[in-house]
Amino acid sequence: MSLPRRVALLSLLLVVPLLPAAPASAAPRIQQRSLAPTSALPDTPVAATLSVGSLSTCVTVDELGVGVRDANQQNLDFPGSTGRTRICPGGYTLTTAARGFPAGTYTEFGFYRIGSTYYDLPSQTLTVAAPTVRQLALVPARAVADTPVTATLALNSTACLTADEVGVGVRDANQQNLDFPGTATDVRICPQGYTLTTAARSFPAGTYTEFGFYRIGGEYHDLPGRTFTVTGSVVPPHPPTPPFPAGQLVFDEEFSSPPALGTVWNSSTTSAYRYGNHNPDDDKLDWLQPGALSSRSGANTFTATPGTNLLENGDRSWDTGLLTTEGTQQGFQVRPGDYAEVRIQLPGGNGAWPALWTWKDGGNEIDSFEYHPDNPNLLELSNRINSAGTYYTDADAIRPGAWVSIGVHYGASNNDWYVNHELVFSDHTGTGPNWSAYLIFNLSICAGSWHPAPSDTDPISTAADYLRVWRPRA
Repeated sequence: MSLPRRVALLSLLLVVPLLPAAPASAAPRIQQRSLAPTSALPDTPVAATLSVGSLSTCVTVDELGVGVRDANQQNLDFPGSTGRTRICPGGYTLTTAARGFPAGTYTEFGFYRIGSTYYDLPSQTLTVAAPTVRQLALVPARAVADTPVTATLALNSTACLTADEVGVGVRDANQQNLDFPGTATDVRICPQGYTLTTAARSFPAGTYTEFGFYRIGGEYHDLPGRTFTVTGSVVPPHPPTPPFPAGQLVFDEEFSSPPALGTVWNSSTTSAYRYGNHNPDDDKLDWLQPGALSSRSGANTFTATPGTNLLENGDRSWDTGLLTTEGTQQGFQVRPGDYAEVRIQLPGGNGAWPALWTWKDGGNEIDSFEYHPDNPNLLELSNRINSAGTYYTDADAIRPGAWVSIGVHYGASNNDWYVNHELVFSDHTGTGPNWSAYLIFNLSICAGSWHPAPSDTDPISTAADYLRVWRPRA
């Protein structure tokens, strides 16, 4: 062997022993990717699901499981750990057998064993407690005496549970039960929520307590109560004047008697509809019927019912109501400077599409509002002449059954929208100085392209308290 090779070998022998050796007890690099559940019901069997993966090469462990410790560090592990298991970067998921826990707070974690050495993965809190059911919304707060009305209850729970029954209760001053019919059975209530709409019933005039409830087994649980007022009048009191000095009242429909057809109103046709009394082009099922309008106790009610006519596209029509000032003796039109305000009770149920809008010469459309109950807290406010608009939302004021006043102050360069006399939107585009148009007030029925069509054949209705127009004094 040559001298240079002996020197090189000696150098290598001197270097190698200096390299650090990997500790024999180092834990394989296994990552806990997810662990569930984080909550459970007391004394109710539940399984755990653990997802793990190795961070480099595949690792074989002798056991994989889910551990649980109570506040006293006692072992209450989930049964059903695995035996010899290969864990690779692609991941491995274990679902244990089920077990129940007493109410309390526990520490939960995945673990694995290699030989006789256990390795614990990151821990989390497991809360075992009865879930809390919360009432998110309950309507209506008002109704008209001897007029059928439905109730809608929205609730959720801090953890999923199954209720044997969910409903809306009503109690009179003597604590007599006058509950809404149409409770739901075998209901799964989870954090994402559940909504119930009851069947309809009527009540005598008076003041009641209204509340949601749920039943598990033979035990009833009442949710927070609220006052439910049933009056003898269709409409509650309303503000008599506009929200700003608007001039003189030039159009005043109080709906205290049937609309004056022919003189003030036309209920049979509109040039906004392709065929005069119906318009399948605009996702409407409408077929106009004067008989769909009725007046009682100071309100005009539009009621839509399934019709017998087929539209040109083959859809079955719905008979419904519309009022327009076009084609009448008075021929009333709004113009820049006018303030028009309507007060309406918003309907519920898929398919309902009430609106107050303007029309003339194939356009000139300003939408005071459009409403669809599938967006229960939203009004569509639109300028279709000089494109502008907004979706206005208000969960307290805008909802099925609520009475709301909606007004538009038309302007050549700006239109202002008011909801319950509060300014909510200005379009800064206006109508133009020479604009004028007829009023249209109606209940359309959706065909299903943009919003859901009716889900059944039950009548759909909405009521109006008044429609007024003020004009600046000359």
